[in-house]
Amino acid sequence: MILCCGEALIDLLPLEGSNGQTTYFPCNGGSIYNTCIALARLGDSVGFLGGISTDFFGQSIQEGLQECSVSSLYSVFSDRPSTVAFVKLDGPDPEYIFLDENSAGRMIQNHNIPELQDDISALHFGSISLIHEPAASTYENLAKQEGPYRIISLDPNIRPSQITDATLHLERLERMIDYSDIIKVSLEDLDWMAPNLSPEVLAMSWLERDVKLVVVTRGQHGASAFSTHGQIDVPAKNVKVADTIGAGDTFMAGMLHSLASKNKLSRAQISHIDVDDIKEALNLASTAAAITVSRQGANPPWQHEIPQD
Repeated sequence: MILCCGEALIDLLPLEGSNGQTTYFPCNGGSIYNTCIALARLGDSVGFLGGISTDFFGQSIQEGLQECSVSSLYSVFSDRPSTVAFVKLDGPDPEYIFLDENSAGRMIQNHNIPELQDDISALHFGSISLIHEPAASTYENLAKQEGPYRIISLDPNIRPSQITDATLHLERLERMIDYSDIIKVSLEDLDWMAPNLSPEVLAMSWLERDVKLVVVTRGQHGASAFSTHGQIDVPAKNVKVADTIGAGDTFMAGMLHSLASKNKLSRAQISHIDVDDIKEALNLASTAAAITVSRQGANPPWQHEIPQD
């Protein structure tokens, strides 16, 4: 099982009402939730570890997980409110305003985390769940605790509007990198994390810290993977873009799914990822992400929607 650890929230997507004014439509979302759903739709055994409210937004999130057969064994339910994110789609990338104070997701603490069972091979972390306390420290502690025994995957998915102390967040991400085996970052993430370093230099520095695979997504220009085998590039798929919500999350899921299908998501096998494994993972991830951006909102593809070679 792959355990996705972090936020599940409600995205309020803008729609033009009949009077020409903007209205907002609620959709289940959050980077970790999206990756979890995408993995489940691709056929993986997946669990969600995070705080979920018992309010009606939280019930919608739970229904979304259930519809995709995601295990809620590690979900933490409370009567705190759900996190809500208003989304703006006017530019090339979505902009967000998060309402997260005292939320079910943000207030998760160490004592809320259930004991992990032996069937969990990998844990995935990232995004806004690593920003605010106490959740941020809770997830960091979990990654540190489980890193020696299970694969750790990280997608920083930087949201600058949420980061009030850049130094503290960078310090946490640096520690998370030390616990991680697989890291996926976008060019926008790298511009915030290390604006004076090229993606190639930064990726190689992470490999020297024992990260096994670093993938940099470049939007319409494709993606690049860095490992002990060098650099591998794949082009982006040619598709008409509806919006880019959930694209990176789906890409992450496609990578993990591909590696899991080859039994490479384990402590014993992570060092044996070869060039063919990486190429297949990038191609599947690109295909899955292209399907997501071709339709509105974070709506990852099901396994039967992925073209078979």
